This record gives sequence, C-alpha cells and structure tokens, in this order.
Amino acid sequence: MQAEPKKSQAEQRAVAEPVSEPVSLVGEEYEVEVGPVAHGGHCIARTSEGQVLFVRHTLPGERVVARVTEGEEGARFLRADAVEILDPSKDRIEAPCPFAGPGRCGGCDWQHAKPGAQRRLKGEVVAEQLQRLAGLTPEEAGWDGTVMPAEGDKLPAGQVPSWRTRVQFAVDADGRAGLRRHRSHEIEPIDHCMIAAEGVSELGIERRDWPGMATVEAIAATGSQDRQVILTPRPGARLPIVELDRPVSVMRVGEKDGGVHRVHGRPFVRERADDRTYRVGSGGFWQVHPKAADTLVTAVMQGLLPRKGDMALDLYCGVGLFAGALADRVGDQGAVLGIESGKRAVEDARHNLAAFDRVRIEQGKVESVLPRTGIDEVDLIVLDPPRAGAGRKTVQHLSTLGARRIAYVACDPAALARDLGYFRDGGYRVRTLRVFDLFPMTHHVECVAILEPAAKGS
Repeated sequence: MQAEPKKSQAEQRAVAEPVSEPVSLVGEEYEVEVGPVAHGGHCIARTSEGQVLFVRHTLPGERVVARVTEGEEGARFLRADAVEILDPSKDRIEAPCPFAGPGRCGGCDWQHAKPGAQRRLKGEVVAEQLQRLAGLTPEEAGWDGTVMPAEGDKLPAGQVPSWRTRVQFAVDADGRAGLRRHRSHEIEPIDHCMIAAEGVSELGIERRDWPGMATVEAIAATGSQDRQVILTPRPGARLPIVELDRPVSVMRVGEKDGGVHRVHGRPFVRERADDRTYRVGSGGFWQVHPKAADTLVTAVMQGLLPRKGDMALDLYCGVGLFAGALADRVGDQGAVLGIESGKRAVEDARHNLAAFDRVRIEQGKVESVLPRTGIDEVDLIVLDPPRAGAGRKTVQHLSTLGARRIAYVACDPAALARDLGYFRDGGYRVRTLRVFDLFPMTHHVECVAILEPAAKGS
C-alpha cells in the first residue's frame, strides 16, 4: 500500500485550526461624517477604523448615525442606512413619500433631497465616472455640467413629479400590492406610489387584493389611452378576475416559458413620439418617463444633423424609435438598418416602420449581426445599449465604419464612460454630452453623447 504524502505545515494547521466564519456587522451603528456622492444612490463615509461605508438616505457633508445593512469584518466596503441625522445638509427636506426611508421602499433614492440638489448630485456622479473611467473632464466632453429636468418636472421642494408610466408592483403572501425594499425580496405594502404617472395611479392596483400573484405590472401609454396589466402568477395559481377602475388589456407571464401571453384586450399599447405612433407589444421596452422619448429623439437628431441620402444604423433599436426618426430625415434616397435582439420588439419595429421602403430591421445581437451584414461604411450611428453598455468589441467595430457622427444614448454613466474610452482608442472624440433627469427621485439619469472623428475636432 502506498503511503499518504506528508502534509505541509500549512495543511496541518488548517486541520488543527477550524476556519472561523466572517463576522457579520449587520446592525452595527457608526457615527460618521458623510463624504461625496457615489454612483448607485448613496454617499461615501468611513468608520473610525477606516472601513468604507456606502450610506443611503444621507447627503454630502452631513453627520449621521449609519446602521450597517450588509457586510462583514474585513469586507472591502459595507452598506448602511442613515438612521439618525445629527447635522443635516441645507439640501435636506422631509421625504414627501410616507413609504420612503431606511428599511422601506427601495424605489426612490433621493426623496430626502431638494429637486435641484438631486440634479446636482447626479451631475457629480456623471462627472466622476467620466473622469475615472474615460479620463474626461466635463469640458473635454462638451458638457456644461447641467442635468436638465424634463418639461414639467421642475417643481418646488416637497412636490414630486408623477412620471413613471410603467410600474411593477410586487405582491406579498396576503395578496397586497407593494414595492420591494432596497436590495431585498421583502415587500413594502403601499396604498399609492407618488412617482407613478396618473394613468397608472388611476387603475387602482394598490387598492385591491391580488391572491396568488407574484407581481402586477401596470403600463399607461403616452399619447393614447391604452392601459395594460401584466400578471405573473405564483406557481400553480389561477388568474384572478381583473376589475380595475379603468379599462385595461390583460396579459400574463407563462409559468413554463416565461413569455408574455394575451388574456384579453390588445396585446400591445400604442405610444406616441416624434409625431409617430409606435406599437409596443408584450410589455416590451419603451422609455418610462412620458417626455423621455421625445426628449431623446430631439437630442439625438440635433446632435447627428442627418442629411438626405445618409446611410444610418440604429443599434439596439427596440421598436424602432430612433430608426423612425432617422428614416423621416434621410429621405427616400437614404437608408436605415436597425438591429435588435428581442423577437417581439423586431416584429413591432417592422410593423411601426412598414411605410419606409429603405428601412430594414434585423434580429439578433449587435455583435453577431452587424459583421454579417457586410456593411463597411455608414454616415451616422445611433446606439442605445442595455445598462451594461456596448462593450469593447462592438465599439471597436463601429469605430471602423467611418461614421460622420455617432449618438450614444446611455442610462448608466459608468457603462457610457467605459465605452467612450473605447471610442477614443478607435479614433473618436466626444463632441457634446447632454444629461437629462428622466428618473426624478432616483439616482438614474439618461445621457446622450455625440461623437465625431478625432481628426475633425483637432
């Protein structure tokens, strides 16, 4: 019999000394001075031992008692809530929403900040991400540092714009509708969401029971009276009879395939933007703020300045919002190619743009489909990628197509900044950057960057 190999001293110690579990710090409280805002709806502080705290429900410059909600000894950082404000900022207000605050609804990050302060904080985050990830100052990005509110959203402190046209309510075990708490599956029952658009609130989702449901998503279209409810039943549950305060179409999420299926009414809603009606089916993507689609189309077209006869790409095109705007402007001698991965969105885009003979919509991932098209030269590019961004490979390919201008629409400033760095490596510079507050009370922003060949700007 072969003898077992002799254990090393380290292996012997590992056997003799049981590995201790990391010590959780959840519930520990620290009195801290709050530092700058960070990406994600929180500010940065440090414990007296130097451990980093990401603290929600606070503002830069405040002194607070922070209670740890996630983290352990030795972790790179801890997450915490400000549970007591010892020295408040001049930008602090009492949260208008009764469901906001530590341990409550996680939907809004900045209910406790004046509206102007919210936009200023968002601008600081965008500037920090540009500098850290792309090496760009606001001036180098052609941005004056302003975060613009949408039309009608510039309200006095204490008033909340009702802007969210799509709200997914979670349902607790008792059938009560609510919203999830921050970074949690726990549900905060509510009787009204202050940021929900009027068309959502008037359905009365929160005022009735939803036995057997896991989620109820409410959609109120912009530019039409279309209302839709999408139900996700718990396993084995039957759909309830849906009787709401306004007429709605009803869809359900299939238990086996995860697809969205029609129960009754139209399987789509009609949205309106840029003087055109768009069909959006099966809970497909559309901008959530009622002014967002028009705001972004205007910013993109003002930045690109399309010409008659241009060849343009609309990447991650959804139901064809930017492709339609481009097609209107490049005319019969121009052409637009849209690429979108979602099958239903492609069907909707082809329906929405059927009147344009020179528009083609292809289904698939951009990084796979675009090389197969054989296109090696275009005049204009629009890309509106998901939150993770386009990525190095796609940006490298786009940089070889010789586009006169590129419009990059982004909902995440970190992903935008990373991709702008890749574009710089590919020979493009940022001509202008515009930042819009299309998600009031939250930490989210929408950016539109216009790029051009660096040689042109030198």
